[in-house]
Amino acid sequence: MTADQDNRGSVVLSAAHGELGGLTVWVVEDDPELLALMLDDLQWRGAAVRGLGSAEALYRALLHDRCDIVVLDVGLPGEDGYTVASHLRQAADIGIVMLTGRGSPHDMAHGLTQGADVYLVKPLDLDVLAAGLLSLRRRLSAGRPAVQTVTEVQRAWQLSADGWTLQSPTPHTLALTAMERAALQALFDAAGEPVTRERLIECITDTPWDFDPHRLDVLVHRLRARVRAATGAELPIRALRGQGYLLTA
Repeated sequence: MTADQDNRGSVVLSAAHGELGGLTVWVVEDDPELLALMLDDLQWRGAAVRGLGSAEALYRALLHDRCDIVVLDVGLPGEDGYTVASHLRQAADIGIVMLTGRGSPHDMAHGLTQGADVYLVKPLDLDVLAAGLLSLRRRLSAGRPAVQTVTEVQRAWQLSADGWTLQSPTPHTLALTAMERAALQALFDAAGEPVTRERLIECITDTPWDFDPHRLDVLVHRLRARVRAATGAELPIRALRGQGYLLTA
């Protein structure tokens, strides 16, 4: 088995030949020992795998690369697995295996509703994980279109040339206020990189020193609601703890 560190800080293992040959699987898990165990087993079974420690790392990777299936831990730092699954289901047609210690029927129903294709409860049985991946690959091959990267989906979210209109992936658009326009322009210009709260505040007001930072959160919340009501689509802006906001798709 060979391992390499890519330029986004995730672990990428080269694939051998086995039952999961030809399948690209990314594992999002913040427990390094469990992550290493899963990566080693999946690579041994033939999958091309990548290990990621957070939702943010996953979003960054999807800006540049593609995968067939994401194995997603629910208890991630920052954005939890349920929220990530919901976002992935809206942004790209990726197989989602949810991995969690929460095994109640309510938790399982919630995970499946949020977008998981397969729901597995810890402690993890690696044979069951492999069987779930095989079953999901058959379903993906039989009925789903090719997987899109978030970069490809991103083209559907656009600002008009003058910046006053937001085009969603649906046929619908939204006219923007001056503050919304300035904030979105900064996020689009960042090309998938986080924009600090301070930078966004500087963009939306001429007096940033006199601007209540909580107003930025209110602005984003209201913008999401307005986009949802006008277009039926979820605006893919994510809050990153201690960093600011990220336009992920």
